[in-house]
Order: sequence, then structure tokens, then C-alpha cells
Amino acid sequence: MKKQRNWVSLFGTFLASVFLAAALLLGACAGCVVSGDEGADSESLVLMTWNVHNLFDGEDNGYEYDEFLQSSGWSREKYLGRINTISDAIGRVEPKPDIILFQEIESLGILEDLAQLLNGEYSWSHFAGNPGSAIGVGIISRYPLLDVKAHSITIDDDSSPRPVLEKRIQAQTEFIIFTCHWKSKIGGDEATEKTRRASARVILRRAGEIWEAEPELGIIIAGDLNLNHDEFYRQNASRICALMPDDPYCAQITGGIQKDYIVINRNKPPVPVHFPEDTIIFFSPWLRELENGTYYFRNNWETIDHFLLSTQFFTDSNLVYNKTTIINFPPFANSNGIPVPYNTRTGLGISDHLPLLLELKTVNKNLQTAGSSL
Repeated sequence: MKKQRNWVSLFGTFLASVFLAAALLLGACAGCVVSGDEGADSESLVLMTWNVHNLFDGEDNGYEYDEFLQSSGWSREKYLGRINTISDAIGRVEPKPDIILFQEIESLGILEDLAQLLNGEYSWSHFAGNPGSAIGVGIISRYPLLDVKAHSITIDDDSSPRPVLEKRIQAQTEFIIFTCHWKSKIGGDEATEKTRRASARVILRRAGEIWEAEPELGIIIAGDLNLNHDEFYRQNASRICALMPDDPYCAQITGGIQKDYIVINRNKPPVPVHFPEDTIIFFSPWLRELENGTYYFRNNWETIDHFLLSTQFFTDSNLVYNKTTIINFPPFANSNGIPVPYNTRTGLGISDHLPLLLELKTVNKNLQTAGSSL
């Protein structure tokens, strides 16, 4: 079987305006044939998103954080030990993820190493990172990844340190995933919110373009958004956030005009209740079925890791939403379910984030798997 590895590298072309979004794709594609045995279970499709917390290889390229430089004691051996721990942890997850979305990885090579350690079942991979940035986002998949785009965002004098990675998944039915690691709050909530809203604006623009051509196509927004699902109220309703709940007060203060924020609610399907009927809205499992959080900061849980799903996954799609769960067992977490950060000195721990697992169910059981459809 001929396997394929694709590389996406973002070249940082920014357009001068209120915000800039440039999508550049460098793909090296050879014909890939995936056998039916390697396709996912025809009755379900499982996605996992995980911020693995500063996963660097053992080589210096000039952009690493200080603790991951060879001069600080970081090495190829420590890197191999860490990815073995990570791959072993992923191997314990049930149901087994078909598609894994990573945040805070350094390179495509790391994705390929992880895919190989996971029995070589993930034949498709992409990585995207801004030039000069230490870390980026990536994906490994048992299903073909098509039409990959990396969107870089800048607004005023601030840029998102990581791109938004857009890709079309060719599974039981085709759908789009936006893998995100939005700008953190370092520098202040108010000062950094405009950049997160610019990232949301890029996704909204792309969603509108996609649905104009293919209204039946489902969209999933996934990853570390550096925003809680209830961020607006955690900030004392003092500013519009890149995630806004579908409630009367938010609809009132925004005027229902959606430019640079994503509206979420708990409804299945996620149709607007308080916002205008043409609002682009997504379902958030945090509003319905998840508790605590995925990130434990200053003795408080935060819900900054997300799967957000469009209405197509609750209506006529061949893939319908089933459930989302938090992976909070060892080695991902301690006995209290709290994530165990990786320690560069001792080599213990794994990540300061817990993964999320999303399960979609196949409606049409007669559909072919990804492998047999190629």
C-alpha cells in the first residue's frame, strides 16, 4: 500500500485591513490508497482534540522555548521518551479515535512519529505553523484529508501566533474541520480578545462561503480556543467575546449583528433562539453534557478546549452527533481527574490539558468506509 504524508506550511502573507486572513497551502500529494481494513468502523467516526503542551522534537531550529533547547538539556532521547508516553496514552482511549487534532506541536515530523507509533494506522497528516513561531497545529487521520488551507490572522498590530487549519474530511460523508489554537490571554483579556474575534471572523467568512456552494456540508470547530464556553459572563459581561451564548442579553447588546463572534447554544440542532434566524450558530457540548473542564488553572476548571458542531450533524447528514466526553483517566490525569503537566526535568507527566473525544454515528449503514471508496 502506498501511503501519503502531506505538509502544510504557512507563509504568513497578511492583507492590510481591519483583519487579515491569508490561506496558503503547500501540499505534496502522491496517490494514496487506503485499504478497507484501515478504514474506521463503518458505524461511527471518532475525533479527538488535544493540546499536548509544548511538544518539541530533539533538534534546535532557533525557535524553541528555552527549556526545549539542547543547551538546556533537551535531547532526542527525551523527545522519544515523551512521544512514546503520548502514543501509549492515546492507545488506551476507547473508542479508538479515527482523527486526532493536535495543538502545541513543533513540526510535521512529530505527527509522522506519532502516527508510526500508533501502529501506522493514520495514513494522512497535515501541519500548519506561522513562520518563526515555536509551535503550530496538526492532524493525523485514518481518512483522507482534502482541500487543506491554513488561515493566518492579524488585526491592527496584533497577530494570532498560530493559523487556523481548515480541511475537508472524506469519510462516510464529507465534512469540514477547523483546527484552532486561538491567541492566549497573555497580555490581558481585553487586549487579546480582538485577535480571537478576528480568528472567529475568518471561520465565519469561510463557513458562509462553504455553505453558499454546499449547504449540506457539516462544519466542526475544534481545538484550544483559549476561551471558556461561558467566557462572556466570566468577564462580567463587560465585552463581546469570540464565543457568545444564544441568550436574550447577548442578542440585545450585539444587535444580532454577527461579524466576529461565534454564537453557541445547547439545542440539537443548534438553530438560533434569540439571535436572528440567519445567524451562524454551533452546538457546544459544554452547554449540555460536559462538566468541570479540560484545563485546571489556579485551582479552577476552564472549558477552553472545544468541539463545536453545525446543524448538519443533527439533521440530514449521514454522520450524526452522538456524544462528547472528557478523557480524564491516567495517564492523562491524576486520581482526582486533574491533568498532569509534563515536567522537562523529571520526564513525568503528559500535558496540562485533557483531551476531548467526539463520537459521530453513521445513519446509512450501507455506506462504504473511507478505504473502500477510493
